[in-house]
Amino acid sequence: MKQTIIDIKDIKRNFPLGSETVYVLKGVDLQIDKGDYVALMGPSGSGKSTLMNLLGCLDTPTSGTYILNGKDVSKMEDDELATIRNREIGFVFQTFNLLPRTTALDNVALPMVYAGFNKTERNERATEVLKQVGLGDRMDHHPNQLSGGQRQRVAVARALVNKPSIILADEPTGNLDSKTSVEIMNLFDEIHANGNTVILVTHEEDIAAHAHRIIRLRDGVIESDERIK
Repeated sequence: MKQTIIDIKDIKRNFPLGSETVYVLKGVDLQIDKGDYVALMGPSGSGKSTLMNLLGCLDTPTSGTYILNGKDVSKMEDDELATIRNREIGFVFQTFNLLPRTTALDNVALPMVYAGFNKTERNERATEVLKQVGLGDRMDHHPNQLSGGQRQRVAVARALVNKPSIILADEPTGNLDSKTSVEIMNLFDEIHANGNTVILVTHEEDIAAHAHRIIRLRDGVIESDERIK
């Protein structure tokens, strides 16, 4: 039987704008199972970035509930959310978000510092995931010594290092050329095949086609939810 890892019920997110209120998410229900491979799509203003922030515990809803891996995160305080993010979610961003004066190894090991692992454990695990993403020979390089694709591989390794429940990737190929984009998406396919739950946020149909399920948002609600594989 499949295990539900994300269970969202009637999530709404409003933002005050002067004397007005902007209703961005208008009652979203969503369940994602462990091992799912999901693409989250929608035009600008659809609410997909707001939903991504909620899924990633970077924000909390105005109302509704969000159960992540059995924990109700919808009403947690900032410090509790930070702990959940560190343990449960591996982030991959379009802009890589690497520390420029830090080696690939230390960039990857950084989430383990916050999780309380010692230096030996951090270096062993960071070495393991860098080899997994094909960068075993680049561990001592700084970001400015790496190509865009290699920097994104470092970012993917960093997302994997704490063995999170979910890999959440926001436009992960947005800054890459077509050939490198294919390589990075093949890497995500491998990560999913290894048992990880992967959620991609993208506006590109060819990137979304790697997923097994495509969820489209429009005007703050889910317009369609289609399993394609």
